[in-house]
Amino acid sequence: MKMLIVSDNHGWDSILTDLKRRYKGKVDAMIHCGDSEMTAEDPAVDGYTIVRGNCDSEDQFPNDLLESVEDCRVFVTHGHRYNIKMTLTNLAMKAKETGADFVFFGHSHTAGAEMADGVLYLNPGSISLPRGRREKTYAIVDVKKSKIAVRFFDERHHEVEALSCTFSR
Repeated sequence: MKMLIVSDNHGWDSILTDLKRRYKGKVDAMIHCGDSEMTAEDPAVDGYTIVRGNCDSEDQFPNDLLESVEDCRVFVTHGHRYNIKMTLTNLAMKAKETGADFVFFGHSHTAGAEMADGVLYLNPGSISLPRGRREKTYAIVDVKKSKIAVRFFDERHHEVEALSCTFSR
């Protein structure tokens, strides 16, 4: 199973369209972690499982989502309501409460992934306004029976190898 995770495009609609074109039929889910600054009717967000970020005014986007993708439980949030810039503790409590296998979030614009207590926490970074690195990033999570590969890519779809990692499942 493969999932595309993107966040914080802040109105840059053509990158979302480009990602859909590139990955249609190649991933099982396209997830947006908020701050799209778009409406639910915008064609660029069509096909994405999307949550509301602190810069979004669209009230049709939920604050949080718990989705099943194949045999995995995926919790998606923007992160601002969980104070993710200070700690992942609140997200860890939510992951335990919901039984999530994966927690995807944005908000900090900082790309990274870590495994804790069997849960993968992933921030794809910002596809438009990165912090901590110069690359504008999104992520592809490839889940196999015994491993999870996380690959980060820039807006030109070149892998950012320094961020990519693999975890045992």
